[in-house]
Amino acid sequence: MIDKKHIGYAPPPILWDVEKGRIAFFAKVVGLTDPIHTDEAAAKAAGFRGIVAPPTFIFGAPGDSGETMKLIETLEIDLGKVLHGEQRFDYHGPVCAGDTLRFQTRVSDIYDKKGGALEFVVNDTTVTNQFGEHVADLHAVIVVRHG
Repeated sequence: MIDKKHIGYAPPPILWDVEKGRIAFFAKVVGLTDPIHTDEAAAKAAGFRGIVAPPTFIFGAPGDSGETMKLIETLEIDLGKVLHGEQRFDYHGPVCAGDTLRFQTRVSDIYDKKGGALEFVVNDTTVTNQFGEHVADLHAVIVVRHG
């Protein structure tokens, strides 16, 4: 069982640079054709400070930084038993190429179901940009299956 003492655990924040090429690649992969995701002039003409990251783009930051693996290790979870349970994004402002995002994550809950056969780790993350603007909240649930 995952020790509930970890509820409230908040690893050090991570910083993540938002790169123009990566946004364009992501937009292409998910089939977005709006030029605000690939053309800086179009993005600026639409009132943004740079190419705009598509929805769900920032999902990659915790994995890229190694934060997800550190959390799994800290909670002493067997990686082979981990499933992605849930993901939600609440946006408060645009994320643009050239931004440096700060991700502050906190384990907000740990609970089990089915007599402990499934355990759930709930993570909530606040995302701010280099201007201190609150741009998003991420909510993720990791499922750990036993048996």
